[in-house]
Amino acid sequence: MTTTPDFAIQAHDLRCAYGDFEAVRGIDLEIRSGEMFALLGTNGAGKTTTMETLEGHRRADGGTLSVLGHDPYTERPRVRPRVGIMLQESGFAGELTVAETVDMWLALSSSPLGERGRRPDTAVEAMERLDLADRTDTRVVQLSGGQKRRLDLVLATITRPDLVFLDEPTTGLDPESRRRTWDLIETLRGSGTTIVLTTHYLEEAERLADRIAIMHAGRIAVEGTLAELVHDRPTQISFRRPAELSSADIDRALRTVVGPQRLETVAGDGVVLDVTDAQQALGRLLGWADSQGHRLENITVSQASLSDVFAQIAAGQQKQEELV
Repeated sequence: MTTTPDFAIQAHDLRCAYGDFEAVRGIDLEIRSGEMFALLGTNGAGKTTTMETLEGHRRADGGTLSVLGHDPYTERPRVRPRVGIMLQESGFAGELTVAETVDMWLALSSSPLGERGRRPDTAVEAMERLDLADRTDTRVVQLSGGQKRRLDLVLATITRPDLVFLDEPTTGLDPESRRRTWDLIETLRGSGTTIVLTTHYLEEAERLADRIAIMHAGRIAVEGTLAELVHDRPTQISFRRPAELSSADIDRALRTVVGPQRLETVAGDGVVLDVTDAQQALGRLLGWADSQGHRLENITVSQASLSDVFAQIAAGQQKQEELV
C-alpha cells in the first residue's frame, strides 16, 4: 500500500474477524493529517474493533493499514510514541494523586517528553482548562466520574502526540465541562493534531468533526462532511394544527398549497411537513394561513441533522433483523 504524509491513517479493504464472524468487512478509510474525523456506528457495527485495530491493539485479518506511515501492530514501537489514546474506561491507580498519576504517566511514556519527574506546562494548562488544577493533590479514587474522564483526556494529550484517539471523551461530563472539553479538543486540532473521535453524542460529532463516517454491519454506510451527509435530506416544518381544521382538512390544503410532500400528524394536533425548499414552502404555508384566516402556532423549521442520517441507517438495521 502506498502511503502519503497527507494522510495520518489509510486503510484499504480492512477486515477483522473473531473466529468465523467477520466484524469488519472490508472498509476503506483515509484520514487526513490535522483533521478531526468522527467514526460512529450502529449497535454491533464493528466500530470498536476498527478502533482497536487502528490503535494497534489487534492485528488486522485482511487488507492493508497504515497509521502515521507504519503498521500500528507490527511496527508498534515506531507508532506508539506519536499517538495518544483516551479509552472508554481508564485503569487509574486509585491511591495515587492526580499529580502522581501525571508524573507516572510521563515516566512510563515512550515520548521524548516523558522524562521522570517532569510535568510540562502543557499538563498544567490542560488541568486548569479542564477544572483539575485544584485536584492535583486529590487521590484518584476520590474524583468524580467526570473528573476521572477529564484526567483521561489530560493523559491522552499531555505529550503533544501527532495523532489522538478519543473514545467517548465527554461521557459523564456536565454541560459546562463538556463545553470546556470541546474547547480543548478544538485547540488540539488547531495545533495540527489529527484526531479520531467516537461518541454517542451526535451533536458532538456535528460540532467538532471535519468529516464523519457511520459504520453499519461491518461496513462504512456513509462518509463525508456533515453538509455532504445531509444535503439531500428534507427540512422539517412543524406547527400546531388550527382547532377549526381537521387532519383531513390540513392534509388536503397543504398538498394543494405546498405540493406533494411527506406529511404527518403527531401528538394529536401537531403537524410535521418534510420539504426540499424550506423558504418557498414556508412562504406558501404562511400565505395560505393568512388568506384563510388561520393562525399557525408553535412554528419551527428544522434543518436535516446527523441524527436523521443515523436514525435512517439504524432503522435499516432493525428491518434487517426483523426479516431474519
